[in-house]
Amino acid sequence: MVSKHPIAPNPRSLTAEEAEELFAKVDNSGHADEDSAERQRKRRQEKGHGVDVDPLSTDDPSGSNVGQIIKRYAAGIVVVFVGAVVFLQLFVGTKRAENTANLSGNVNVYTVAEAMDGGIEWGNGFTQFPQDFSVQEADENTGRIEVSVIDTTSPTALACLSGSQVQATAFAVNSLLNPKISTVIYHVSVYLDENGQIEHLSPFGFFRPSGDLTPFITYVWTKSTTGDGQVRFSCTIAGVDDELQEVLRDQITSRATPLFGGGDEEEEPRSDEVEATSLEQRGAASSRK
Repeated sequence: MVSKHPIAPNPRSLTAEEAEELFAKVDNSGHADEDSAERQRKRRQEKGHGVDVDPLSTDDPSGSNVGQIIKRYAAGIVVVFVGAVVFLQLFVGTKRAENTANLSGNVNVYTVAEAMDGGIEWGNGFTQFPQDFSVQEADENTGRIEVSVIDTTSPTALACLSGSQVQATAFAVNSLLNPKISTVIYHVSVYLDENGQIEHLSPFGFFRPSGDLTPFITYVWTKSTTGDGQVRFSCTIAGVDDELQEVLRDQITSRATPLFGGGDEEEEPRSDEVEATSLEQRGAASSRK
C-alpha cells in the first residue's frame, strides 16, 4: 500500500559522500575535529579515564595485562619443567654410562659403590640395585669384588630369585670385562617375620621391614681363560638347599592351571606354607652359625 503522505527528505541529512568524509575524520575519541578530540583526551586524563576504548581491539579496556602475565608464567613453568626432566634424564644416563665404564676399567671401593648406588647400563636399558648394600671387597690386585645387598621389595622367594639373578648377572659380567677382575661374589639377604615369611617395604615405602635379616642366596661369578685363548664366564648359585628348591618349584607350578583333574590325590601344602617353613629353618640355621 502506497502512503498518502510521502516523507520529505531531511535537508540536514548527509549524503553518502559527506558521511564517508565525516567518518574518515572521526578517531577513537568520537570527535571529528582534532582540537575537540585533543581536549577530550586531556579531560579523560585529568578525570582518571585516560584509556581510549577501541571496540575492535582485543586488549583489556582497563589496561590490565594480568592475563598475559599469567600466560607467560604458565608457559615459563612448563618450559622449565620439561627442561629439568630432560636434563635429569641426560644426567642420570651419563652417570650410569660412567658407572658401567668404571666397572670395566677402574675397580675400587668407590667406583663399585657408585655403580651400586646409581645403577649400570645393561642391554637396551639399565639395572638398578637395592638401596641397602655394602661393599666388602673391590680390589684389582686380588681380582675380587664382593658385595652384599638386602632385598626389601620382593614379596616372595621366586621374585627375589628372579630379580637378584638379573642384578647379579649385570653387575658381574660388566665387572668381569675388566682384565684385572676374575671373581665377583653377590650376596642377597632378606627380612623374615616371626612366621618365616619374607617381609618387604609397605606401599610408598613408609614402613621398612623389621624382621630377622637372613641370608637368601649367593651368586659367584668367575672368569677363566682356556689354552686356546677363549674366555669363559661361569656362575655358581650357592645357598639353594632342598627346602628352598621345593619352595621355588611350588611357586612356579602353582601359577599354572592344571588341564586335567588330579583325582583324589592328597592335598599338598600351599606355597606360602612351604616357603615360611623353609625360610624359617634357614634363618634358624644361619643364627646358629
